[in-house]
Amino acid sequence: MLGQVQTGKITDENKDAFFVQVDGITFELKKHELTQDELPQKGDLISGFCYENKKHQKQMTQFLPFAQIDQYGWGKVTEVRPGLGVFVDVGLPDKDVALSMDDLPREKERWPKRDDRLLVSLIVDEKERVWCNLADENVFEQLAANYPNDLKNKDQFATVYASREIGAFVLTKDYYLGFIHVSQMPRPLRLGEEVKARVIGFSQYGRLNMSILPRAFEEISDDAGMILMSLRRKADKSLPFYDKSDASEIKAYFGISKGAFKRAVGNLLKRGIISEDKQAGTITLIKDPEDEE
Repeated sequence: MLGQVQTGKITDENKDAFFVQVDGITFELKKHELTQDELPQKGDLISGFCYENKKHQKQMTQFLPFAQIDQYGWGKVTEVRPGLGVFVDVGLPDKDVALSMDDLPREKERWPKRDDRLLVSLIVDEKERVWCNLADENVFEQLAANYPNDLKNKDQFATVYASREIGAFVLTKDYYLGFIHVSQMPRPLRLGEEVKARVIGFSQYGRLNMSILPRAFEEISDDAGMILMSLRRKADKSLPFYDKSDASEIKAYFGISKGAFKRAVGNLLKRGIISEDKQAGTITLIKDPEDEE
């Protein structure tokens, strides 16, 4: 009976609510939660979603939740409770519904946090308790759209729908399936976490291969970025500076200390972005990271 739309008879009312009887059980239907056009009368039949609120009071509402039995909807996590699971806002006026820890990743670092998004339906157990049911891979495959072939190196916003040791499975805002390998993330991603990810390829399984690691040029320090910009402006992509250059000349040209210059040059050399000719006393741009994006 709970967790479903039921039809019952109005047996009583007060200024704030109607009282509806369904199979001998009375539910309170608040008048401000009516969506039908005509105001019902005592003795009328009326339909609404039946549930127990946070105070375990039997309630009926015509504000239907986003998620229902056999109907999936996105809900936001409102509370994380160790030993139980997480609670999800599915659109009920005065109740968040629990998702059991049995449906969550084993590692707590992959559990959702408050405001993360989960795609869930509702289930009712043998004790008439309403729970969230997490959408599985089959549901997401049914929802998925075919992605275009021009997404390489483009950013996509996506939600993690499965977080595993090998990586995270995601659904983009355009409903493309994606996968982020563990090597393409700085930390484990949470179930329900929303991320900005870059498309780095296409898998044989119909998913986008994605990364949330910074692009090469985004990883470069401000000082290294300034040197890189200076090299780009030169016709021959070279500058008459190297790690033994005079500190005052470095300061005059770049506005940074010799130590900062050496660190920045070392960073660019390590990444193979520049080369250094110690005999000529120059550095040269040999691989611009922007050309590879």
